[in-house]
Amino acid sequence: MVGGNPAVPAKSLAMPEQIFVEVDENPNSEYMPLMVYEAHASPVRVERIRLDEPGRTGIFEVVGWSSSGGGTPVPAAYVPVSDSGQALVHLIFGADWGIRVRPMGCCHNWSLEAPDQFGEPYMMLIS
Repeated sequence: MVGGNPAVPAKSLAMPEQIFVEVDENPNSEYMPLMVYEAHASPVRVERIRLDEPGRTGIFEVVGWSSSGGGTPVPAAYVPVSDSGQALVHLIFGADWGIRVRPMGCCHNWSLEAPDQFGEPYMMLIS
């Protein structure tokens, strides 16, 4: 029970203590060995991210990238995590082939061949 309310089981409000991320070597992104992060909340679905780095500034759409069918989009997730216990960062992660990113409003379907899209094992963003 949480807060004495018998209608709300405690485990329904529990957040994961750790997030495990491992990405196989694949056509979308490089291999990333198993990484473990301390979660500060439960993961939620994410569809857009804001980037501010050389050559990649603005709002971008993001999906998880699955090995199914040789590469297909699936929902991506966001969770705030501790990075080596030092700082709070924003982890964006997807499927076994990582994440795929494209500029907001892009006219190309999700594809490994689309010139304006790129793949990453995952992203760690700071505020």
